[in-house]
Amino acid sequence: MYFFPSMNLAEICDNAKKGREYALLGNYDSSIVYYQGVIQQIHKHCQTLKDPALKVKWQQIKQELTEEYEQVKGIMATLDSFKSEKPIDILAPQPEEKPEDPTVWPPPIPAEHRNPVPVKRPNSGMKQQRKDSPGLQHRGAGPGGRGQAGSKADRPGSRDARGTKSKDDKGKKPSGDAEGDVEQKKFDGTGYDSDLVDSLERDIVSRNPNVHWDDIADLEDAKKLLREAVVLPMWMPDFFKGIRRPWKGVLMVGPPGTGKTMLAKAVATECGTTFFNVSSSTLTSKYRGESEKLVRLLFEMARFYAPTTIFIDEIDSICGRRGTSDEHEASRRVKSELLIQMDGVGGALENDDPSKMVMVLAATNFPWDIDEALRRRLEKRIYIPLPTAEGRVELLKINLREVEVAADVDLDLIAEKIEGYSGADITNVCRDASMMAMRRRIQGLSPEEIRALSKDELQMPVTMEDFTLTLKKISKSVSAADLEKYEAWMAEFGSV
Repeated sequence: MYFFPSMNLAEICDNAKKGREYALLGNYDSSIVYYQGVIQQIHKHCQTLKDPALKVKWQQIKQELTEEYEQVKGIMATLDSFKSEKPIDILAPQPEEKPEDPTVWPPPIPAEHRNPVPVKRPNSGMKQQRKDSPGLQHRGAGPGGRGQAGSKADRPGSRDARGTKSKDDKGKKPSGDAEGDVEQKKFDGTGYDSDLVDSLERDIVSRNPNVHWDDIADLEDAKKLLREAVVLPMWMPDFFKGIRRPWKGVLMVGPPGTGKTMLAKAVATECGTTFFNVSSSTLTSKYRGESEKLVRLLFEMARFYAPTTIFIDEIDSICGRRGTSDEHEASRRVKSELLIQMDGVGGALENDDPSKMVMVLAATNFPWDIDEALRRRLEKRIYIPLPTAEGRVELLKINLREVEVAADVDLDLIAEKIEGYSGADITNVCRDASMMAMRRRIQGLSPEEIRALSKDELQMPVTMEDFTLTLKKISKSVSAADLEKYEAWMAEFGSV
């Protein structure tokens, strides 16, 4: 592992601190210079790192600083747009202010009352004040409509209004700025219904799911396979080419509540990709032919925002077996379009940079209902099993980390009693047990007495008796027969 020298680390922290301080003081030119320098330093440092986890953390820091840098640029662009305007035509139109017809200005308003106040003097003074007063510039970028330069919708427009002036004046542009532009760029929906584009942008795109591997207990084999199939091609693009090209898609198979959706979000977070969370309702429309357009638009947007992770939950509801008696014509067209688009994504990966890849992650509780052609395109098929004994203990610790636990609670003993429980079942057990003390405390009290209780009176530790009572009420949700069906399917079609 490569360690950053302490002097350089201190310099990065100092530069980032100065950039923020100058931005708060309204000295945006100096702030831009410091932000450019610290982003370049982090970019060079990331190129030398060998530890993938450390590299991802530095890239996240670089992304945060790049977003701050873009906000400062947006504020400067807004201020420049104020200076370039001609307020004389708006504030004091000359044709109306200097009429010569005496019938317009009656005798009670003598002409000499108008002459000492020239039209141009207030405007010129205002321009001078804007130029010399940083405080006024800072207020101009405040709560007003044009001053919201930090918003995502205004930043691209602000950069256009400012043009290339800032880049030419500074003489250089930090290497991290390109990544910031990619993160903030807007998909051009020309040729598509604007409502469809807006709905996908609003409901699907998530650039920071903020779920990490450590947030998921157990499932080490699944994490290892997902790292190899999705994460490593992002970290080692030169290796994953040709026959080693990344997989077209990954299918996660397992009982409900085992953590398939959490794994998908962790993949998106660790890769730093844009995350599209797709369900059957997302790609369904009552208008003929519009569902196919949504599928095509989804993949077009995914290629635009690449690197991208498309997670299709409950994929059996979208792409069941074709040719069955209860299949509708519209459903068949949607399935065909999805298969075509997935083939297009796979073909693009053969020659393109893996950092521009579009990875399709799918999850299902009914793998035997999936269409054969889709199963072929989802080349990696991973089984997400019920948690092991160690996994159950870890899940109990994760779920109880926000509550006080009594000394008599034996997590290993509880883990033995909940064998066969899924991750979601274990979460329900912990939730119910943590509420047992509160139920005992409010028993027999009137509503007024309950409302009068303080928070400290309700903060009582969870005891072993609470778990004993809870386990008598909550049973496991996955049967042994279901587990046998999953294992039989994986034995026939698994690809781990």
